[in-house]
Amino acid sequence: MILALDVHYKEDSSAKSVGVLFEWDDDKAQQVLIEYIYGINDYVPGEFYKRELPCLLKIIETIDLNSLEAIIVDGYIYVDNLGKFGLGGILWETLNQRIPVIGLAKTSFHGNKETVKEILRGESKNPLFVSSIGFDLNTASERVKNMKGDYRIPTLLKEMDVSTKTE
Repeated sequence: MILALDVHYKEDSSAKSVGVLFEWDDDKAQQVLIEYIYGINDYVPGEFYKRELPCLLKIIETIDLNSLEAIIVDGYIYVDNLGKFGLGGILWETLNQRIPVIGLAKTSFHGNKETVKEILRGESKNPLFVSSIGFDLNTASERVKNMKGDYRIPTLLKEMDVSTKTE
């Protein structure tokens, strides 16, 4: 089972975390998990993980980690080519390196070109940027590339994103 996670922040210092459980070839989520978090810290440049990680963990603590093949996060594993962790790497460490983490980003990051693989999906000319830890990067990239959906963002992940923003 794969767990994909996303968070949407609201102006009242709250957030909605959404997780979807699925298998790589699914076109619909097998389960959708939703948690609301209150008293969210303000964003601090360079320390995004301090705001996002508690929201991700709220979802993660509701499931059996032994059932997971990997976790997909919206972001990067590494923020530079030297191995400095971004959100995905910090999540992997927080989970005691038990569950592989795949980072999926929509925008390029200047300092980590050697730690990501760009993939094109559908007819999009804009790549997705895949990174991973505990999971082979080429395999992760192929799995994301082959997920269901005709557009840049796989259908399941697009539906998850929409779900985070709706009441």
